[in-house]
Amino acid sequence: MIQDMFNAEEKQMEMIRESARGFAETYIRPHIMEWDEKQIFPVELFKKLGEYGFMGIIVPEKYSGSGLSYQEYITILDEISKVCGSIGLSVAAHNSLCTNHILSFANEEQKQKYLPKLATGEWLGAWGLTETGSGSDAGGLTTTAVEDGDYYVLNGSKNFITHAISGDVAVVITRTGEKGDKKGMTAFIIEKGTPGFSAGKKEDKLGMRASETACLFFDNCRVHKDQIVGNVGEGFVQALKLLDGGRISIAALSLGIARGAYECALKYANEREQFNQKIFNFQAVSFELAEMATKIEASELLTRQAGYLKDAGKKVTKEGAMAKLFASETAVQVSNESVQIHGGYGFTKDYPAEKFFRDAKLCTIGEGTSSIQKMVIAREISKDVK
Repeated sequence: MIQDMFNAEEKQMEMIRESARGFAETYIRPHIMEWDEKQIFPVELFKKLGEYGFMGIIVPEKYSGSGLSYQEYITILDEISKVCGSIGLSVAAHNSLCTNHILSFANEEQKQKYLPKLATGEWLGAWGLTETGSGSDAGGLTTTAVEDGDYYVLNGSKNFITHAISGDVAVVITRTGEKGDKKGMTAFIIEKGTPGFSAGKKEDKLGMRASETACLFFDNCRVHKDQIVGNVGEGFVQALKLLDGGRISIAALSLGIARGAYECALKYANEREQFNQKIFNFQAVSFELAEMATKIEASELLTRQAGYLKDAGKKVTKEGAMAKLFASETAVQVSNESVQIHGGYGFTKDYPAEKFFRDAKLCTIGEGTSSIQKMVIAREISKDVK
């Protein structure tokens, strides 16, 4: 009976993988270079993603979500990101940040109002924590929310926000107390069109160019108290807990990018001939591919472990940081070697290696740099000292 259960789970996972793979090949691959070169954010694609259930992957079915686990979430992100990191990034940001913040901390009325629209792809979500002067130092944010009767008046800005322009709703963290006070920050749900709430110009980025990034601005933006997520003063703690799971998302995104870079390098090495033989036959090339494959396997194991703990409702601060650190650095290393194996062709847009190379770097920066991950891991392992 237990074996039957495992077989059923394996079969479901394979069906989900095939669905994500088929979607990526049909709706994403034909357009990736046009979207990349012109920095087109394909808004309509996300409505199609919603039809497939990929915009509310971990949202329960009662809120119109897919009700899947983190293991299945990792699989979907892996398959999409293997084709295009930009789309994988947007899927990750929508699911794990805006949508998951509401799912994890909002009241029932807020969940009923926003989750069905987000989970089906009718609405696109944004999430605002980072500011121009507070990147890694998230506690140093300066965007303020001042109480005024039944409202809070928001002033300030958020930087490097995914879906800042096209997002229909955003969850933003503001300062409602003194700077440096971890209980002095509060999260608000803000809908597009709210007076005083606007977006800046789209950032011209090195990679992830089809994923929209811009600033959010708040100019005497009045937000009703009904839009507070949880209680006043809980915003920073909510954000930290959310980022624990968000790092699993970036690890899965990194895994997909690394896998895509590796697979195109392996294919090229078995097609390209030099000195009357395929370049895969040269030890320098085959050994490099062997190391790439090993690091990808290790990245997946770390990511799956973090996902398993998350599904079990256990703390994933250390494991999520480890998965994100290792998988993101692996994505950079593998994509770099993929370009090298392609040689001069790897430096051209005729082959996919150069795009993986450009996209991979953000994975070591977004949702906490590699240095921040090391800091988090060090802090956690210090607790093991007797």
